[in-house]
Amino acid sequence: MSPDSPFLPFDELEQDEPAAVENFDATELGRLLKERRGSLSLRQAAAEAGVSFSTFSRVEAGAQPDLATFTRLCAWLRVPASRFFTPIVEREVSPLDLAITHLSADPRLDGEAAAQIASMMRTMYDALADVEANPRSLVACHLRAASVMRPGVPDRLASLLSDMNSELQRLVEAGEL
Repeated sequence: MSPDSPFLPFDELEQDEPAAVENFDATELGRLLKERRGSLSLRQAAAEAGVSFSTFSRVEAGAQPDLATFTRLCAWLRVPASRFFTPIVEREVSPLDLAITHLSADPRLDGEAAAQIASMMRTMYDALADVEANPRSLVACHLRAASVMRPGVPDRLASLLSDMNSELQRLVEAGEL
């Protein structure tokens, strides 16, 4: 490869993971295809959906389709593509853990020295960090259908849940709950 090439060799590319990943449920897609196909033959259903017989058969058996096929099958099923994706939330790394990770990777420190510094950092952080600065909510709710609700409904629901959370906190603080 020439030195002035704009492309990096594969092994030099950054291998960072995206912050949020989604799982694709190919099994659910196959199940819905089978259900929607009903008494139609594979060839008839594939023709209706606008995909090849072999592709329809593979996807119905649980294989992952390409994007064009996936959109055609979703249109044929009359379901949104988002139905087949489940978001995965990654664990948030605290700034303290991130600092300790960087410190532990410092080649000038041996393992014992890095552990001692990490211990002191944790002690100082626990003593000085404002615990009430970012209180965790007692109520958590995941609204899977929020994307298909009427405009304004998620905001009103969020407000209602926030009011309920505030009242629950008041009851806990008063010792009534």
